[in-house]
Amino acid sequence: MNIDQIKRVYLIGVGGIGMSGLARYFHKLGCAVSGYDKTETELTMALVKEGIPVIYTDDVALIDTDFVVPSEESLIIYTPAIPADLKIKNYFLEKGFELFKRSQVLGLISASRFTIGVAGTHGKTTTSTMIAHILKDSGYDCSAFLGGISSNYNTNVLFGANNVVVVEADEYDRSFLTLHPDIAIVTSADADHLDIYGDESHLITSFEMYLDRVVDGGKRIVKTGLPFAGDISYSKDGPADVYAQNIHVKDGQFYFDYVGADVTIEQVLLGIPGLHNVENAVAAITVARLLKIEDQKIVAALANFKGAKRRFEFIVRNEKHIYIDDYAHHPEELRAFLSSMRKLYPEKKLTVVFQPHLFTRTRDFIDGFAEVLGMADELLLMEIYPARELPIEGVTSSWLLDKVDLINKRVVSPQEVLTIAQDEQPELLVTVGAGDIDRLVRPLKDILEK
Repeated sequence: MNIDQIKRVYLIGVGGIGMSGLARYFHKLGCAVSGYDKTETELTMALVKEGIPVIYTDDVALIDTDFVVPSEESLIIYTPAIPADLKIKNYFLEKGFELFKRSQVLGLISASRFTIGVAGTHGKTTTSTMIAHILKDSGYDCSAFLGGISSNYNTNVLFGANNVVVVEADEYDRSFLTLHPDIAIVTSADADHLDIYGDESHLITSFEMYLDRVVDGGKRIVKTGLPFAGDISYSKDGPADVYAQNIHVKDGQFYFDYVGADVTIEQVLLGIPGLHNVENAVAAITVARLLKIEDQKIVAALANFKGAKRRFEFIVRNEKHIYIDDYAHHPEELRAFLSSMRKLYPEKKLTVVFQPHLFTRTRDFIDGFAEVLGMADELLLMEIYPARELPIEGVTSSWLLDKVDLINKRVVSPQEVLTIAQDEQPELLVTVGAGDIDRLVRPLKDILEK
């Protein structure tokens, strides 16, 4: 497959955050891009407005007539999350088209570019978005494929004039093993996606294989404490090759000092809150310094960094209400997020609305979820979002709720969340999860602002 020859692209599952990034990339290159997704969302509507047609019915008659005979000018990309019996997918297979996963296409792109890959079971979206922003804001420049919508640029794909690309390296389905990174970062490697890997040891092996793919002369930047090492270790509090110290909150904003073997950068203001984001910033600064970007430009970029949508995103912030939305869907992500909430607002009552994501993840980490959700003052627990899975007997939100050591807790529907918010007018509200809980963001915003 020669990327430069492509003139037509069809994406099956185009509404996914990673797939939509590729759709925008090829559209920018001048290709005729279209796709299918099961559900209309804000993201698919944005693609349509940008000139990328999207269909929502699994009907092969709706596929563009240009996709009848396989050609070197045609590229079909699919996400592994789509069902095996999808008619549109099987149409392309029966016609003899070669189907590529998103990760394979990213691998083809990265093979010809200086690639900065950011991997990790959590932290990779914010860290990759932060790195891309530093490179853009400093004038160094880059292209980027991000796993979230950058709040600075309001997109998940960036285009640069140079040969540098920042890629969020996804461990799901071992996707990151197609990349050819010049700089590889690993932010975390907690047990996850056990439906794919079977056990934690196979997940760890996959991360080690990812680090082995770094090109000769490249650098591996790995968070300290993981069961494998890189060339440079980092953490938010040491001991490590590079780390943060003097972390403190002032007027609701996080400040820290960056410490390395040959430098201390004092009083770095981070544009987004969170102890875990201080750690992400340490990794991002390290990458920027490897690229010889000046320290003052790095500091300036971090100060105006706005983060990614659904990553510690402030929705409402006024005298009566604080409402933050976050993508956290693993116990350790939740722990990092809720710990930062407690540090920022120690005196406020914390109301947590959480939607578990996947029956297998809920089952595998039930005790971890129960422990960390106990950090709330009030817990509104939604039903499990199934995504690609069928229900598992006994694995329910009620089972999880029973394990949470909290008095003020209940299982609720989306409508009940809105009713409770209307009645209680919570002073500190968070919505967390990776399913469709984001559909509550706009109505909750309206309730709290009015």
